[in-house]
Amino acid sequence: MKHITVNEVRQMSGMEGLVLQGCGGELNEWVDGINGLLTQAGILKNGDTFKDVYAFSHDGHTDLLFNIADLDLDGGRLAMWGLQTHGQFGGTWLSDYRVNKLGISVDERPAQNEKPDCVLIGQDGNIFVLMGIASRTLKSHGLSDQAKEMSDRITSSGSYSEALNIIGEYVNITSAEGPQERGGMEMSQDF
Repeated sequence: MKHITVNEVRQMSGMEGLVLQGCGGELNEWVDGINGLLTQAGILKNGDTFKDVYAFSHDGHTDLLFNIADLDLDGGRLAMWGLQTHGQFGGTWLSDYRVNKLGISVDERPAQNEKPDCVLIGQDGNIFVLMGIASRTLKSHGLSDQAKEMSDRITSSGSYSEALNIIGEYVNITSAEGPQERGGMEMSQDF
């Protein structure tokens, strides 16, 4: 666990995580307890645990930030768990915490109409692989809501082509060498 300042939390525009507010006592016990609860609830999968946890003080109490990047977890279940236990743990998403608790203005968040570059050309053509790469790209640019919206639209789309077009609405599809047209992608039709 790393202790950080609230000003460092203000600067975390490119990541998403779960913030638990008002954590008292031994902080490592909180981390172990949350890892245990989320494993038992089937949210953390395949033995994965929160490794990047940050402690910081705000409004006279200690808060914990659990970074969700690169974890094998069920995001939908985590969101439901957060809602169900909000009264108990004061859990909220980092992006919401920054706006609602730290007063970060909407202007300081990434512009919603800017699409980040996403290297998809040359990747495994399975649509779920591509969706995962695009989703991680959006989340790393502070666009978690768009990542969820994109994923929901893709999973309810009717074809591989439609799913690719949806991805293109959210990210600039590029190759490792730079932006290119999607027409040159060679991807399998696994859907």
